[in-house]
Amino acid sequence: MQNIDNKVAYITGAAKGIGFGIAEALVKNGVKIAISGRDSEALEKAQQVLGTQNVLIIESDVRNFNDELKAVEQIISKFGKLDVVIANAGVGKFAPIDEMSLEDWNSMIDTNLTGAFHTLKAAAGQLKENKGYYISIASLAGANFFANGAAYNASKFGLVGFTQAAMLDLRDYDVKCTTIMPGSVTSNFNGHTPNENDKWKIQPSDIGQMVVDLLRMNPNVLPSKIEVRPTKTK
Repeated sequence: MQNIDNKVAYITGAAKGIGFGIAEALVKNGVKIAISGRDSEALEKAQQVLGTQNVLIIESDVRNFNDELKAVEQIISKFGKLDVVIANAGVGKFAPIDEMSLEDWNSMIDTNLTGAFHTLKAAAGQLKENKGYYISIASLAGANFFANGAAYNASKFGLVGFTQAAMLDLRDYDVKCTTIMPGSVTSNFNGHTPNENDKWKIQPSDIGQMVVDLLRMNPNVLPSKIEVRPTKTK
């Protein structure tokens, strides 16, 4: 089992939901973290819960490559290195293709797919230097298409393919790459407010524990693609 104390991790879209669940799990296991997002107020609230000593908040839009370059620079300035990158930022809008607006299509592709590329490209040098780990948070929608989900499906199918190809590009540098594909998760995704009816779903803390387990795993073992579902359907 690998020691992850004092590792440094960067999590995008981590003010709420799955990203926050991952951040919380990492902090509890001795990892120093940076969390980013577009909502500075939400980031500050998250930092208050997580603690301020080993938590850096960064206002960044993953759709903008320069934002991600600056984010990595801030992390190195604060912690001296970067070991783990978790591309979690994502949005979802659902409509038939003939009703899907150009703005919604571009928002999903630019955030869910191109944003993940921006984050990894900005951090790749650090990951190669530190034999690090890149994890993308995809979705079962990246393997199972559904009506009204053309843009979301496309972004998540693309993210799965991107991460698997990145694994082949980076494995010879001892950089691991994994994509996690959750089913129904209790989160704030798409404007949802978590409530009692969400108990049957995967919890953000469950994804957080999964990330911890991946980081602790034997260096010779790589679960490159993980599908995870609730045990029951309500």
